[in-house]
Amino acid sequence: MSGFLATPVGQLALVVGEALALLVPLLIIVAFLTYAERKILAAIQLRKGPNVVGPFGLMQPFADALKMMMKETIIPSGANPLLFLFAPMLTFVLAMMAWAVIPVNEGWAIANINVGILYLFAISSLGVYGVMIAGWASNSEYAFLGALRSAAQMVSYEVSLGFVIVTVLLCAGSLNLSDIVLAQRNIWFAIPLFPMFVVFIISMLAETNRSPFDLPEGESEIVAGFFVEYSSLAFGLFFLGEYANMVLMSGMATILFLGGWMGPFGLWPALGPIWFLLKVCFFLFIFVWVRGTLPRYRYDQLMRLGWKVFLPLSLAWLVITAGVLVGAGWLPKLPAPV
Repeated sequence: MSGFLATPVGQLALVVGEALALLVPLLIIVAFLTYAERKILAAIQLRKGPNVVGPFGLMQPFADALKMMMKETIIPSGANPLLFLFAPMLTFVLAMMAWAVIPVNEGWAIANINVGILYLFAISSLGVYGVMIAGWASNSEYAFLGALRSAAQMVSYEVSLGFVIVTVLLCAGSLNLSDIVLAQRNIWFAIPLFPMFVVFIISMLAETNRSPFDLPEGESEIVAGFFVEYSSLAFGLFFLGEYANMVLMSGMATILFLGGWMGPFGLWPALGPIWFLLKVCFFLFIFVWVRGTLPRYRYDQLMRLGWKVFLPLSLAWLVITAGVLVGAGWLPKLPAPV
């Protein structure tokens, strides 16, 4: 067996196996995240939620998927068919690709590269293209307006998100995601960097177009925004991409601020993947909880929060953190020039 794995075909089979071992559970989590969201929202609103299809309604996500697959994919007569269908595929593929560098346990990453955080930056920056292409290719005023809103929103909050991540990188001294987790052996970064932790949580809501920042969809004024013309599997790919991005941002928050796979105070290190999953579920609960409790922001409030509050706060905290680290002599020393 080891001889086969040494061959190019064996290496390819190993990479495909690793990808499936990560993506299949991820898709199952995404499916049941929709069920959990509907149940939590039902509890907040004092109703039952899904409870008919299967025991406790557990088969509801599969019933929804089957219904979606059996519907017709309708392409508007004025739309660009190629780009119209390409946009949801791009959104879904990017959401899956980002997981290549996420370590769910020590050594459990498909690609443990030294610039993993830059890879995530690149993938998340490309995510806006799927929304923009969908809005333009739909040939609909509502879709185009939703796409413009989304582009402005994602660019605005990526700036402060970047400063938050740079602050964490200064404390960890590495761009490798596994090294960032290991740097939190003694204390999770959520404690000394608590303001940045809060900014990151709010910014990840805006990055994923979730309530109270779901302005690109805006059901009350632009009737679902950039995917108003989508149906069937094309809509399903947007739907899966959005929820996969929620799981991805929760995984990033876990790695950057809550010690990744490590338990509190180093408890039960053998349960690494379980700790990681529990922390991701904590952030996913925040996504749903916020949706069930807060009203949507006005667009000017959204922009003001991003540019006038989060940007100065994150920049100031970055400068303070760098100053403290330099003053304490904790910044990693660069090698002397030869």
